[in-house]
Amino acid sequence: MSQTGSVKFEDDRASGRLRAVEGGAVAGTIAYFSLAEAPHALVAVHTVVEPGYEGRGIAGNLVKAFYGIAADEGVPVVPLCPYAAAWAAKHPEQAPEAPAGVVAAAKAQLASDPGLW
Repeated sequence: MSQTGSVKFEDDRASGRLRAVEGGAVAGTIAYFSLAEAPHALVAVHTVVEPGYEGRGIAGNLVKAFYGIAADEGVPVVPLCPYAAAWAAKHPEQAPEAPAGVVAAAKAQLASDPGLW
């Protein structure tokens, strides 16, 4: 678990959720899955900030924390979520681009099992 200010980030790998928690309440979530094939990338598919928490940088900090988790594990991130992809494009120094083959594998895995998120 990591923390930014009063917001803590909790990675629930079993459910594929990275949660931003503030004061015991979930402020935002990234839904994701782990790529089944090597290099076992983390694939962000949806980012949500709960009502009342918008405009405070929760989504950006979630994506930053997500990339940090992947970096700690030595795996790439595939940002299929439009918000995560836009954040990555604006922060290339913090969000290295995943190899094209990994991106293709992530898209194929999601297409074959839309219930992943």
